[in-house]
Amino acid sequence: MFEKLQKKWKVNGWQLLAILCTFAIGGSLTGIVGRKILQQLPEVHPVGWTILYIITMTLIWPLMVVLVSIPFGQYPFFKNYLFRIFQKMTNTPSSIPPSSIPPSPSSPLSPSSPFSIAIFASGTGSNAQKIIEHFHNHPSIRVALVVSNKATAGVLDKAVAAGIPTLLIEKERFFRGDGFVPELTTHGIDFIVLAGFLWKVPPSLIQAYPSRMINIHPALLPKYGGKGMYGNFVHEAVIAAGEKESGITIHYVDEQYDHGGTIFQATCPVFPEDTPETLANRIHALEHQHFPAVIESVILSKLVKNQPS
Repeated sequence: MFEKLQKKWKVNGWQLLAILCTFAIGGSLTGIVGRKILQQLPEVHPVGWTILYIITMTLIWPLMVVLVSIPFGQYPFFKNYLFRIFQKMTNTPSSIPPSSIPPSPSSPLSPSSPFSIAIFASGTGSNAQKIIEHFHNHPSIRVALVVSNKATAGVLDKAVAAGIPTLLIEKERFFRGDGFVPELTTHGIDFIVLAGFLWKVPPSLIQAYPSRMINIHPALLPKYGGKGMYGNFVHEAVIAAGEKESGITIHYVDEQYDHGGTIFQATCPVFPEDTPETLANRIHALEHQHFPAVIESVILSKLVKNQPS
């Protein structure tokens, strides 16, 4: 049963445990709070009381599980989970009509086209792989392109294996030209995800995708960010400073390194015996656990926000 839930929800074992704990505690709190509310109401007919009980519990339960999900680090999952329940209850379509989305530099969405992501990566692409798996057969979001600045990057092989088009970019045009925006437009890209991409993004690309580009950083920004702070350089700095915890930061991209508004953070301990490699393993686990779900949450929130009322 647990393996089926992991596959259905696309989570690892620890995240499944946290989700189940959230369900259990949230359900218990719903019962406690619901009974206290009903005790304050005047006596009514048993049938009326039953109806009030059902309505009260239905309204309280989502709030309780969302509140409990925050300390368990599962807010992105439950936000998406409740959104899907709402879709089913109201028969809301998963794909939002293109007229409801503000114009972007890419081709606008058509009724039959999902929201298209481009993943930018410079290395082996372990995060990219998790993102590709997460959005496989997703009803309204797809990975439409993988972009890299290195011809030998392993992420390109992962994209080919998944049947996803790739784009190899070169420095001169990227920084001093059009930022490859025409190619992104051709592929109908609506949103950009930086997943271990080591080049600074040029203004031309940022201006083309305002608030539609996010990055993941292997530390708790604003600490240990900026030029040259990537990979083990970050972990070495964290350990050298004697930090007791580190983590990940998912944030919007602007024209400064690791500077855009924070979307999500998750933490992990730093142990006295840690090396950059052991800390990196812990950070990678956080990245794989949270990054795909946060991407989905950000995109779905944009789609819902721009639905016509």
